[in-house]
Amino acid sequence: MRLFVSGLRKLVRRPASWVTLGLLVGLLVLILIAVGGTASDRVNATREAAAKDLVTFPGAYSRVLQFITGLGGLFAVIYGAAIAGSEWSWGTLKSSVARGESRVRYILISYVSVAVMIGFGLLITFAAGVIAATVGAHLANVSTSGLGDTATLGGLPERLLKGWFAIVEEGALGFTIATLARSQLAGIGVGIAFYFGESFATIFLPDIVRYLPFSVANAALATTSSGTGGGVLGGGVTDVLPPDQALLLVGVWLVGALVVAALFADRAEIAG
Repeated sequence: MRLFVSGLRKLVRRPASWVTLGLLVGLLVLILIAVGGTASDRVNATREAAAKDLVTFPGAYSRVLQFITGLGGLFAVIYGAAIAGSEWSWGTLKSSVARGESRVRYILISYVSVAVMIGFGLLITFAAGVIAATVGAHLANVSTSGLGDTATLGGLPERLLKGWFAIVEEGALGFTIATLARSQLAGIGVGIAFYFGESFATIFLPDIVRYLPFSVANAALATTSSGTGGGVLGGGVTDVLPPDQALLLVGVWLVGALVVAALFADRAEIAG
């Protein structure tokens, strides 16, 4: 518990925590308000309807969450890599080991702290997105009567929990990559390449890509049996896994990534 609390305090003071959150919130708010403000100016009636639909409740709840879990996965990769890489470049892992701390325990608890921060970030971003969607609805002259839809609100906790689980899995990949590389920049660079590479690979290898980490994270939150896989870009339309199966694979990728990171840290040379 001491190590966990210490990790949280450390992450709260890290600029990476607030910069990552600020960028995601800012982008989401900007898009929703811009869409609401320009919805009535669309020359095409179909596009106007689609723009207004984005800020129409109760459906806006789902679309805000989809945006967060889609693009948020990329931010989670970057954040996980930044935190893991700093353990090596700042020498905090070495200092902890010198005090007699278990390397495996330190790595695992460090990521638990990251996962908790991701959870707080998800809640803050979702709240900001709902407020921005409400403003966008007013700008687009769309009714906000659906804000209090009981059925939608009742299902939100489960969807937020699944979204958090999916984003945590994606963050674990960045965390593990940076641990293996012992570098923030390398972890972030490879993590971003992996993210967009999986998106583009759906065009050529759809049957394989649907089992990869970012695709299963998206599929775990899907409400239909088919859709666009492979991250925020989509890359190509393919059949995705059933949500329950995808959620199980999210857990497999999460555990696998953390096991690799912990084993590497346990065997790595950190003296010097």
